[in-house]
Amino acid sequence: MPMYNPSHPGGAIRANLKELGWTVTGCARKLGVARHTLSRLLNERTGISPAMALGLERLGWSDADFWMRVQGGYDLAQERLRREAAEKRRTKRARQRARPLISRGTLRSR
Repeated sequence: MPMYNPSHPGGAIRANLKELGWTVTGCARKLGVARHTLSRLLNERTGISPAMALGLERLGWSDADFWMRVQGGYDLAQERLRREAAEKRRTKRARQRARPLISRGTLRSR
């Protein structure tokens, strides 16, 4: 069963950085990416790209397939939440539009 609202994978990477005592700049150098690229990931503003997943694999932080599955699971959960919220908004608007019709007797409520 999928997680309903998994945490962003950047949080796990941030925890690894703290555990190892690495700085964002130092880790970015080891990954071969710009500091702001890693910072955006750690601050949950972007996801893990295939290139980043390969860099993490090179550092020994699991394999690239793992990171891509984690990112895919996060993205899928976020899309489910967005669709659920959109459906709630549609239902609420429909009820608001139907309310005057129900009060006039033009439409029956359940």
